[in-house]
Amino acid sequence: MSNRFIVVVLDSFGVGEMKDVAEVRPQDVGANTALHLLESSELKSWNTLIDLGLMNAIDTELPVFKKSSTAICGIANLKHYGADSFFGHQEIMGTNPKKPLFSKLSEVIDDIEITLRNEGYQTKRIYKDGKEILSVNDCMFVGDNIETDLGQAFNVIGAIDLCGFDEIKNVGKIVRGQVKVARVIAFGGSGVSYQNLVDNIKVFDEYIGVDAPGSGVYKANYHVVHLGYGVDEKVQLPYQLHKKGVDCYFYGKVADIVINPSHHNYSCVDSSECFEKLLDDIRKKKDGFYCLNIQETDLAGHAQDVKRYVDRINLCDQYLNKIISELDTNDILLVCADHGNDPTIGHAKHTREKVPLLIYTPNLKDVSLTIGERDTLADIGATVAEYFDCQIQYGTSFLPLLKKKENHYE
Repeated sequence: MSNRFIVVVLDSFGVGEMKDVAEVRPQDVGANTALHLLESSELKSWNTLIDLGLMNAIDTELPVFKKSSTAICGIANLKHYGADSFFGHQEIMGTNPKKPLFSKLSEVIDDIEITLRNEGYQTKRIYKDGKEILSVNDCMFVGDNIETDLGQAFNVIGAIDLCGFDEIKNVGKIVRGQVKVARVIAFGGSGVSYQNLVDNIKVFDEYIGVDAPGSGVYKANYHVVHLGYGVDEKVQLPYQLHKKGVDCYFYGKVADIVINPSHHNYSCVDSSECFEKLLDDIRKKKDGFYCLNIQETDLAGHAQDVKRYVDRINLCDQYLNKIISELDTNDILLVCADHGNDPTIGHAKHTREKVPLLIYTPNLKDVSLTIGERDTLADIGATVAEYFDCQIQYGTSFLPLLKKKENHYE
């Protein structure tokens, strides 16, 4: 008999705007990713998701798509600020996210430089268009992230051949301790020279950073770690499960943005490839926590491509049915999202939406149960933790609701 808890995150597959949207993100008013996709003219094959309770989570019915009478489901609100994949996944893993600040390198460069020098690093400032960026040991730079919304993140970008990734990561941790932006992203690649980094320094308004794609760091031996504000991996689900002796298996984007001490990580973007690897593993392994992120849905949202988004959900629906066919009696499958990305809302950014919680376990086949509206995605992590008889710092488990129903059902 196996004991497997499988979480499939359909990235950006939200089910309706949160109550605070009008106040904090008025551009997202009216967002409902799943519903607007269902209302589109594209051909949909979502039988598994409908059976799992997608319409129950949206709390509506359409002529062809009805609520399920045999679904275990609910919804969850986002506790993290905004609508972000990185913080959504940290929240799922049990983090109580803090509200980050927006900042630019010029505001904190002095503190960062002093701290790095105190830690034994050599630094110098390089100037361009009246702005200054911080060079460290002639092999990496600390600068603004110029590839995302300005002010949200700092980059530590380095030439791995010159310093190794551990050194880049260490500098990232030092910078993380000095700033309160949402993310410090420490990364690098091979085949990159220091001069490649220098030649790709760019200035945008008040921000200065290294153009990462132009520098070539993504081309070979790319390594990255995302360090979030207020995120302590030692209180998260993977760390606590690892202490308990439970292996964690990550697939897709989650393998890149959540620290997994079990080191069973399979980084990929192609949805079929991600699902096939997951299926291969659960056919071979009887125990463990499995988490898969499907990124192609989010990419379709950013592209405002309804047709592509529906096509990706069609594919996911087929694979979810295959996963269900592999489950043993005690196994649990949970399908959720991390935020919304409504391709019909009129902009190409994430939307602040509630997410579905769709649950299947053979122990409760053909049973109807609501787990209600949860305050945070961390309730997912807390539920997984209790399933494996351990605890995490934040979140409220809904496993007792399943156990109570199971006992009554029997």
